[in-house]
Amino acid sequence: MNILVTGSNGQLGSELRRMVSHYTDFSFSFVDIDELDITDPNDVDHFFDDNDFDYCINCAAFTAVDKSEKEEETALNVNTNGVINIAKACKRHSIVLIHISTDFVFDGKIHSPYLENDRPNPLNVYGDTKLKGEQGIKEILQEYFIIRTSWLYSSFGNNFVKTMLRLGSERESISVVDDQIGTPTYAKDLAEIIMIILNKGFDKYGIYHFSNEGIGSWYDFAQSVFEYSNTKIELNPISTEEYPLPAVRPKYSVLAKGNIKSALGIKIPNWRESLKKCILLLNERDKN
Repeated sequence: MNILVTGSNGQLGSELRRMVSHYTDFSFSFVDIDELDITDPNDVDHFFDDNDFDYCINCAAFTAVDKSEKEEETALNVNTNGVINIAKACKRHSIVLIHISTDFVFDGKIHSPYLENDRPNPLNVYGDTKLKGEQGIKEILQEYFIIRTSWLYSSFGNNFVKTMLRLGSERESISVVDDQIGTPTYAKDLAEIIMIILNKGFDKYGIYHFSNEGIGSWYDFAQSVFEYSNTKIELNPISTEEYPLPAVRPKYSVLAKGNIKSALGIKIPNWRESLKKCILLLNERDKN
């Protein structure tokens, strides 16, 4: 089975790349913007015409949430138009698309975990462009998986965990917002779910939510990063209003995961357990 992974230099793509050696029945092609510019429809068409794939895992995205407010055209080109280009190519070549989306398609105004069929209402440009990408897929394809996830981190790439570790080594105190609630998600755990979908030949297509179990605020997340890394720092909780950013964030973006758990027969680890594993891995890399 031939599988294309776009945006392969990001957190999720890197996690997938690290585990593919355990799946010898699959042949993976990992590409990033240098090999495939998803915003160029001609480039996409030629690439798909020249190769034979059974699945496309689209990890490519413009994920700079605040930057998207000023660079709306870039966010739209990658998160919407690029996704539509891929969906059209998948349609022409009968390829199953696995696309990664976000909790930021919701406005955070309810206080129970979001179900897949809850009404999206993004608050920022990033969430809006990701939602439009989802809508494009649904209009073009029947055989697709859209997996919404939240607060993604990894031992690869730039993310909140690495930022906290860096600040913890540079400062005596920092402040982190404590009134935005969600679930940190280890990209390695998400990558494993994708591999389960491939390995099972799972064909109950549609939208699924995946994050780690448990909930917390960004303050809780930071506190756990410092605890598990034995970092001594003064950590102060502040409100969103005290730390204004260009993009509005949902106050509550916990995802309900019942559908994916029952469909795949899986148990999902708590975010704190997965965070410990990630920090342990980062510590081992630092020693080497």
